Amino acid sequence: MSTFALAVRDSNTMLRRNLLHARRYPSMTLNLLLTPIMMLLLFVYIFGDVMSAGIGGGGANRSDYIAYLVPGILMMTIGGTTIGTAVSVSMDMTEGIIARFRTLAIHRGSVLVGHVVGSVLQCVMSVVLVGAVAVAIGFRSTDATVLEWLAAFGLLALFATALTWIAVGMGLASPNAEAASNNATPLILLPFLSSAFIPVGTMPGWFRPIAEYQPFTPAIETLRGLLLGTEIGHNGWLALAWCLGLTALGYFWSTSKFNRDPK
Repeated sequence: MSTFALAVRDSNTMLRRNLLHARRYPSMTLNLLLTPIMMLLLFVYIFGDVMSAGIGGGGANRSDYIAYLVPGILMMTIGGTTIGTAVSVSMDMTEGIIARFRTLAIHRGSVLVGHVVGSVLQCVMSVVLVGAVAVAIGFRSTDATVLEWLAAFGLLALFATALTWIAVGMGLASPNAEAASNNATPLILLPFLSSAFIPVGTMPGWFRPIAEYQPFTPAIETLRGLLLGTEIGHNGWLALAWCLGLTALGYFWSTSKFNRDPK
């Protein structure tokens, strides 16, 4: 078999292993999935009228706020799901299985590829579930074309890949699973500092740069534009640049940490 064929075969084996682990130990995935669903329900049914009145500058309209909120919640779902990746990678590193893999005749990078592909698939499934809840409570995207839906799905998958590689690097750099979970916490906190819940223009002037110059805001605004027909502007290119930059950073960080000989 060629080197490429071996890499694909071994990566597929590692992918099945990670999906099997996720199926046997669903508690972490469920906990991370419940967070965005609870945030969605909380902001819609508790704060929805107040938030919509504040954003619109007029009467309360909860359905308008649902439309505004859902793209941000979907991106938050991706950030939360990747925390489980950091923990899983850290557990592999500390429990000795990676040392065992190093002695086997398998493609070296297949271990990381299995984690990344498995995490992206879990992100996609989580986004679908959260999206189904959003539709059930009133979210609609009637103006989006098929091409815009495909672009939105591609953006979500690309963003999930970027954050997954970063999470893998965090897991490799952490001494234990608890530290990995703590190190990956910014992936779920950053959406709170973005345009997920309120427009950037309504934020205090000193706070706006924090919301603007981070990956979640352009990604959320791009997704919002694709699904709702709002203005995307330069956010599309910024979101793409963030995704590609984070993917490259996470990939080289993860591979350099993983290929380093254990002490």
